[in-house]
Amino acid sequence: MKTEADTVIVGTGVGGLFSALCLPRDQKIIMITKSDLESSDSFLAQGGICMLHDKDDYDSYFEDTMKAGHYENRKESVDLMIRSSREIIQDLIGYGVDFQKQDTDESENKTAGKDENAEIQDIYAFTREGAHSRPRILFHEDITGKEITSKLLEQVKQLSNVTLLEYTTMTDILVENEECKGILVQDKEGNEFEIHAENTIWASGGIGGRYKHSTNFPHLTGDALAISEKHGIRLEHLDYVQIHPTTLYSKKPGRRFLISESVRGEGAVLLNSKKERFVNELLPRDVVTKAIREEMEKEGTDHVWLSMEKLGKETIMGHFPNIYQHCLEEGYDVTKECIPVVPAQHYFMGGVWVDSDSKTSMEHLYAVGETSCNGVHGANRLASNSLLESLVFAKRAANKISGAENEVKVRELA
Repeated sequence: MKTEADTVIVGTGVGGLFSALCLPRDQKIIMITKSDLESSDSFLAQGGICMLHDKDDYDSYFEDTMKAGHYENRKESVDLMIRSSREIIQDLIGYGVDFQKQDTDESENKTAGKDENAEIQDIYAFTREGAHSRPRILFHEDITGKEITSKLLEQVKQLSNVTLLEYTTMTDILVENEECKGILVQDKEGNEFEIHAENTIWASGGIGGRYKHSTNFPHLTGDALAISEKHGIRLEHLDYVQIHPTTLYSKKPGRRFLISESVRGEGAVLLNSKKERFVNELLPRDVVTKAIREEMEKEGTDHVWLSMEKLGKETIMGHFPNIYQHCLEEGYDVTKECIPVVPAQHYFMGGVWVDSDSKTSMEHLYAVGETSCNGVHGANRLASNSLLESLVFAKRAANKISGAENEVKVRELA
């Protein structure tokens, strides 16, 4: 069987969905996902999404991202992400994404006489996470990924030019004259068919399914990497795998529940078995992870403790209701007691090499999100840069495909 499309997109997380929304409406688009539409890691993101806070924030945001990435980041990509961030946030708000607003009645009056950009920082609340020098993260409770991804999915479902195929797996790409001409897929009954397309976008997520302990969905197994190796498509930094310092410790098999970095950003502390603090919780993730592992080895334990006591019940219930509820179901009341946490595989900074327009080394093949390596994250991702990076470079891929200019136009910030 053979199906025709202008663009085929592999994956229904934020990268894939935003690509579809940014492509022209006269294109026939087919999107596939290995599982159901909501089983993407984008739905699991808790902490938030970064944004250039104001005109004085650029240098510190750039430095925070570079420092966290051990200065192995591609500077051009970091610059593009930061300077595009406010436009992306405006797009999300336009699609109905509900970020947390400031807890003051005055916020509605602050925007009088201000430009459109200034309204974001005047209306919305910002939080801070590890390795950020200041608060610049927008959020929706502790389910920011679900809020953003579900709203984008709602928008895509309304598009008559997009067909969504669940439980459909990419098994290979179609290649003619060394150019990508679509993909070979298999449905849940095992039937194989071809999707021919002028352009293909890989947005198929990371590699967590290859690990015993991961915060990722198990079906995310890096399929694009194996296909790239087969066809000689350029890969980069396959050893750049991030371990998240704080997942809820459990002896049960399966995906680990993430305890967002913003919990530590709001004041939660890490404690050893003697309930002594042993690390600065706001250091980059790889540094905190190393400290936790050293403490576990030193004490002969299989986890450490996280105390949210300093946050207070009001902040916990208001900002982290999902974390509170999940921990409660596991037998821990975070308003009254510490919870056991342990590092687990979380994010892949390497992947399919792409340029600044998300083009791979093969013509007509693009990659966005965790599948790609555009160099933004370097050797270690700065917290809450993942959603932003996915969206920025998904839009750039769509613009390149549609022939639109990928110029970053930044309004004068207030």
